[in-house]
Amino acid sequence: MAEIVYPPVVGAALTVFRALDLKISIQGAEHIPRTGGAVLVSNHISYLDFIFAGLAARPAGRLVRFMAKKEVFDHRISGPLMRGMHHIPVDRAAGAAAFGAALKALREGEVVGVFAEATISRSFTVKEIKNGAVRMAVGAKVPMIPVSLWGTQRLWTKGRPRNLLQRHVPITIVVGEPMHPRRGDDYDAVTADLHGRMSEMLDRAQRGYPEIPRGVWWQPRHLGGTAPTPEEAAELDAAESEARAKRHGS
Repeated sequence: MAEIVYPPVVGAALTVFRALDLKISIQGAEHIPRTGGAVLVSNHISYLDFIFAGLAARPAGRLVRFMAKKEVFDHRISGPLMRGMHHIPVDRAAGAAAFGAALKALREGEVVGVFAEATISRSFTVKEIKNGAVRMAVGAKVPMIPVSLWGTQRLWTKGRPRNLLQRHVPITIVVGEPMHPRRGDDYDAVTADLHGRMSEMLDRAQRGYPEIPRGVWWQPRHLGGTAPTPEEAAELDAAESEARAKRHGS
């Protein structure tokens, strides 16, 4: 497919990152295949994660087609960019169409990016994930590649003011070994394995991060930060969902 929009967008982002002197570290990039389809499954801690998860595939010369909620495509500014980069809209009321579009892209040799937690994790741990990524990998007969991001939440995350012009922020991107689920596997068991791998990779990124201050909002509670615990984060998410439902119902 024609790539008129995606490469300039990546180039612009990298120019900004260099100007801000972001310290981007990519570990395990060799696990991204240079050809053929693959499902890239990332944790989700920032509104900018699609940019940084996409950078994981850059050393392999790949562009990632991310699945993103339909509202992003409806926006007058982000919509044309998302469509121009051939990302995949997800309408939560009609998910089958997005799943079919993702399968088509995978079978055509594309790398499809998925945030399996669906929403940003306020606790900065890996939330419960569903088995959609596993089903996509099985349906298209392609590998599934876990990715964990750390540091991106410091720029812009849920419930915090965005600080996009911070300088010198370390960003860690960890790519895990490919997983090869097959038809007949227990998809929930494979999903649990995926969750475990992503959690281990995230913990490694957090503990190896160049800055490990205690008492900061962007650090998980179990590492001395003040982020919500997973239980507190779940309560906040539930309250947000309830408020959204009331707005849409009114």
